[in-house]
Amino acid sequence: MTRPIIVFDLDGTLIDTAPDLLDSLNHSLAASALAAVDEAGFRRFVGHGGRVMIERAHAAQQRSLDVAEHDRLLKLFLDHYTLNIPGKSRPYPGVLEAIARFEKAGYLLAVCTNKYEANSLALIEALGLTKHFAAIAGQDTFAFRKPDPRHLTETIKRAGGDPHRALMVGDPQTDIDTAKAAGIPVVAVDFGYTDRHVREFEPSAVISHFDALTLDLVERLIAAAQH
Repeated sequence: MTRPIIVFDLDGTLIDTAPDLLDSLNHSLAASALAAVDEAGFRRFVGHGGRVMIERAHAAQQRSLDVAEHDRLLKLFLDHYTLNIPGKSRPYPGVLEAIARFEKAGYLLAVCTNKYEANSLALIEALGLTKHFAAIAGQDTFAFRKPDPRHLTETIKRAGGDPHRALMVGDPQTDIDTAKAAGIPVVAVDFGYTDRHVREFEPSAVISHFDALTLDLVERLIAAAQH
């Protein structure tokens, strides 16, 4: 029998990358003579990616943004971010303990993220976590990405896991929609990067700390999904 598997989103779920992503956003905005954004007010947009963050920052300062300038600033953003990995990014409290807990119980672990694969691999490696994941799939790993459920199911397949004994952990609506479309239960963390509370997206469960991601909870959700 194939082993059960937990698939994690990366930014805003496993790793708090907001400080570095916002630093890179402000680096790109400076090249367009825009003011730096306020971290507290802008953090909720981090999960939408660099292109959307740049767009929102321009809109907030009533500045127009044509396609060529948008592309130029996105390249500055990505280059700055890539050169500074891991920067201030760190696993959320309880992540390392949760990883150890599920490894001990015989679970496979994987990452399925809409971050570029190269940046995902670099970040996870820089934080010393690569050895824990049987697969790490980014937005460009396959020809499709979340919310396409195949991004999740192909990640599970690549890890050698069983999609019928799988669970996803994520923070934005995209993760929840992806898991539902794949018929896989999903636990949402409520500390990630979203401008609406994750309960509105109706995940299987909501947690506020990784200590709450218990073996009992995961096994119950997987068992319920099989009926």
